[in-house]
Amino acid sequence: MRKSHRIAAAGAACALAGAALYGAGVAAAGQSTANSTHEPYNIGQLMKDIDTYYGTAADSNGVYQASPDSPYAKDLAQIDADARRYIDKAARKAHRHGEKPAVVFDIDDTLLLSLDYEKRYNYTYNSTTWNDYVNRADRPAVFGSPELVRYAASRGVEVFYNSGLSEALRAAAVANLKKVGADVNLDTDHMFLKDASNPPAYLSGCATPGTWKCTTVQYKSGTRKHIEDDLGYRVIADFGDQYSDLDGGYAGRTYKLPNPTYFVS
Repeated sequence: MRKSHRIAAAGAACALAGAALYGAGVAAAGQSTANSTHEPYNIGQLMKDIDTYYGTAADSNGVYQASPDSPYAKDLAQIDADARRYIDKAARKAHRHGEKPAVVFDIDDTLLLSLDYEKRYNYTYNSTTWNDYVNRADRPAVFGSPELVRYAASRGVEVFYNSGLSEALRAAAVANLKKVGADVNLDTDHMFLKDASNPPAYLSGCATPGTWKCTTVQYKSGTRKHIEDDLGYRVIADFGDQYSDLDGGYAGRTYKLPNPTYFVS
């Protein structure tokens, strides 16, 4: 399942050029939206601002890429540096107390960048085009994220993935993550995807076979609770590009990565 609310959440993206909106550390409880009593931000200008923020340019194959010199890349570098310091400190503390530390990563626009899809389809979503795009398994990495995955593992921290991608896209997700160098714990015991046909028992409060009623927060926080309560780990950090990736508890320190192209409640 792809993330739902697209560029209509213009108010949240208006401030995209400011690093403060995406600063490292604990995420805010919500995300602001446009005030309907005033004229909204112009959508054409917003798309130009998004391109400026990412440093968007088409490569020799016509694929839209973010620039490593962009404000987006600089914001990610700040988040990455803070996360490394925190993971090192938190992992050592957890090990001293006999705990098993873990980190949790979202996938879309946390590890794998979908900027090319957003640009090609004018920031709209269609399940057929999205599934085709993911199945190509050739998305570039979000700057620094594969390295952060490997860094966490090198510090004795268990890496888990908690994604809104559907179970049918598992093979493509694994192949793409391997391609960008995030080749850590890509098995079914560590990568949690949405399976509406056969949801896990720990989500029984909002999902039964064939009936999925979980919100993003319920699904993601319920999965983190499973990692802690059932698998015996302590989540020290959670990474996502949406606040709904991070809310609901069982997350340790939360890191909101920048994404001005869509919003998921």
